[in-house]
Amino acid sequence: MTPPVKRPSGRHHGNLRQALEEAALELVAERGPHGFTLAEASRRAGVSVAAPYKHFADRDALLAALAERGYREQRARFTSAMARAGDPVERLAAFAAAYVRFAVEDRALFDITFSAGLDKAAHPGMAAAGEELLAALLPVAGGVTPGRDAAYDLLLRVASAAHGIALFLRQGLFGVSGDTVEATAERAARTAREIADAAS
Repeated sequence: MTPPVKRPSGRHHGNLRQALEEAALELVAERGPHGFTLAEASRRAGVSVAAPYKHFADRDALLAALAERGYREQRARFTSAMARAGDPVERLAAFAAAYVRFAVEDRALFDITFSAGLDKAAHPGMAAAGEELLAALLPVAGGVTPGRDAAYDLLLRVASAAHGIALFLRQGLFGVSGDTVEATAERAARTAREIADAAS
């Protein structure tokens, strides 16, 4: 008879917080951001159901920590992509392409960031990370069109287009499902160029 598999206890985790976050990411990837409980994340991490409360008041607090990670990951990806581009229009195109790649390659983080329905007022760390992301992107749009309001509107249009195209790829809508990730990223980049050129 095969002996039962022993799962690690919380005291054996080098980092309980990280173990819980990784378990939650796995569950989100399988079921979406609303499809699991904190107790399930605990079991997935191999810890007691009481263990998470050392770090997270509830499931929303765990998701907020992951959303904060998602914003910081986006900022790193987007700024890296834009740094390799030329003028502001090309930097916005690079941002749009990187947006699609993030949506596909980091699906769970993407879904938590945009679909968990978290109240930013209740999670200041997440709100701050989102503002830092905006602060990194807004000057690029400002290089295309003057004035903060106009730059914000341009960034919103580019990001909305990239978001929609990414979801079309993931959900198999409008024929985008036949594209590769890179083909879809280039489609988003072309769209961003058109939007930016029209605004300049």
